[in-house]
Amino acid sequence: MRTLAVVGGGAIGFAVAWRAAEAGWRVTLFDAAAGSGASRVAGGMLAPLSEGWPGEDGVLDFGAASLARWPDFAARLAAATRVDVFVADQTLTVALDSADTADLRTVADWVGERGHELRLLDRAGVRELEPALARTVRAGLLSSEPAVDNRLLFDALRDAAVAAGVELREHAVTDPAALEFDQVVVSAGAASGGLWPDLPVRPVKGEILRLRQRPGVAPAPSRVIRARVHGRPVYLVPRAHGMVVGATQYEVGFDTTVTVGGVRDLIADAEAVFPAIGEYELAEASAGLRPGTPDNLPLIGRLTDRVVASTGHGRNGMLAVPLTVDATLAVLAGDALPEAAGADPRRFTTTPSPASPSVSGGVR
Repeated sequence: MRTLAVVGGGAIGFAVAWRAAEAGWRVTLFDAAAGSGASRVAGGMLAPLSEGWPGEDGVLDFGAASLARWPDFAARLAAATRVDVFVADQTLTVALDSADTADLRTVADWVGERGHELRLLDRAGVRELEPALARTVRAGLLSSEPAVDNRLLFDALRDAAVAAGVELREHAVTDPAALEFDQVVVSAGAASGGLWPDLPVRPVKGEILRLRQRPGVAPAPSRVIRARVHGRPVYLVPRAHGMVVGATQYEVGFDTTVTVGGVRDLIADAEAVFPAIGEYELAEASAGLRPGTPDNLPLIGRLTDRVVASTGHGRNGMLAVPLTVDATLAVLAGDALPEAAGADPRRFTTTPSPASPSVSGGVR
């Protein structure tokens, strides 16, 4: 039986490990603290259309292709674990001023020209769907983009992987090429660049809040709510007993400290969109590190004859899971997935991939 090492225990790593095990690989997943990275603090939005912007064709195409795979992927995961990970069926992006309203029209027109449907709403249309939003909201952009509970998703992927026979090792890998396996997948999120220096992955810090609804307080919106307040993006994503509010964005290396300023801005911006939020319980404030790349597309492809990259998903890690799994398994099988062609890591180098280093002295 072919052996596979997956380095990285986030949602991507466990999804690849699970599906590879089902495909007949003997899989070992390495991570000293699985589930403690960006997958734990993600908002869970699956919103490539709402985030679309002219000029970012590659990002839109990759995200839309992955979104199209989500229903089958979720059904397969539910069949394996009996867990439904969805928490919302639609996304509503709102505008609080005339400039943001113009941006909504720009997004709707550009995304619509590429074959995706978005619906513009006036003030009355927004209030009809989400009456608890602030009366200062001027317009909205409605899409059929859902959201998932990131922690439910991670737990389900871990359970599915274990049930499929994946071996988990709480071990910190420092040299993926030294692992004595037939193939190795590097899926270590923001740490991937340190494991393979040719990978242009950097940490991008993001803080989020988890809020719990208190008795007598207006319930969270049933849809994902996105907005821009004072130039800062903010989102509210439903959860079973409240919502997730995010997210700040800083380039500060591997610092995961939650700052007073970050929490203040998130609460103030969210309250400008959903006034009742001030009555919610602040249950958790946390920060994670998104694995960013220069062009906001992931890195999925072969690095050597034994090592494959499956990382660099930035703010779209949850969205990218289904397409990333399919593309990574295709690479392991010696094939390529056309929808993931733009994620080939060789786009950042003009030299051929190096031969695989010696595996002597590695961990198995």
